[in-house]
Amino acid sequence: MLSLYQQVCRECASLVTRRYSTSFSMGIRVFDKPLRAPIYGIYGFVRFADEIVDTFHHKDKQELFRRFREDTYHALEHGISLNPILQAFQEVAHRYGIGRDLIDPFLDSMEMDLDNTRYNPSLYEEYIFGSAEVVGLMCLRVFVDGDEEEYERLKSPAQSLGSAFQKINFLRDIRSDYHDRGRVYFPGVDYERFDNDVKATIEADIKADFDHAYTGIVQLPPSARFGVYLAYVYYTKLFQKIRNSPAREVTEQRIRVADHRKVYLLASSAVRHRFNLL
Repeated sequence: MLSLYQQVCRECASLVTRRYSTSFSMGIRVFDKPLRAPIYGIYGFVRFADEIVDTFHHKDKQELFRRFREDTYHALEHGISLNPILQAFQEVAHRYGIGRDLIDPFLDSMEMDLDNTRYNPSLYEEYIFGSAEVVGLMCLRVFVDGDEEEYERLKSPAQSLGSAFQKINFLRDIRSDYHDRGRVYFPGVDYERFDNDVKATIEADIKADFDHAYTGIVQLPPSARFGVYLAYVYYTKLFQKIRNSPAREVTEQRIRVADHRKVYLLASSAVRHRFNLL
């Protein structure tokens, strides 16, 4: 039965999310139930695209990504795919109006990682938009469920939140990106001369993104607000740890938030949400 196949594909997207990201999984689980499967569908799609360019080092990444892009477009055009992740994603795209205006920039940004190891300011902005901001907009499409006025009103803060998350990931992963993939995303930054002044400039940019993003989080529909706020709290805590670490430490190890700390953040955020203290 088609309904069984669709359910299996949704479960595959959920599994991908839970295995790859405990922090995002934690946030998604506190969404109202109707939102969970669509957000899993989006995460599974972006995760697999990223996996092609970051992980399959002994395979023909260019060919794999070309096929993934073609399969994505085929799934969107025909409303069916035998790739369970693409099947789950195309359902979400059709249901919530996620169009090529968001999908193409995302795929273009992922494809940049196949060739680029240094990013000038223009490429950096293009990459941030496609790899992170549009993902926030995809999720926003789900959260507002067809309300175009709400989408336009919350669009800019959603982009800022995606941007902040991505830039924190760049800082957190700066060592592995440089040593394993030869990449430095921040324009004009020399990894070998990465110091506290350079780090502080990047952090100021992230802080501005977070401040703008928060204005949108508190205006989200109640069905989504707590889950997005929880992801925001987790990333602000990670950001705080990075800010409190000297530049040398950031380039030598991956800063992370311990699992027991994540549980505490969940509990404390739930209290703030319960008493309308966001």
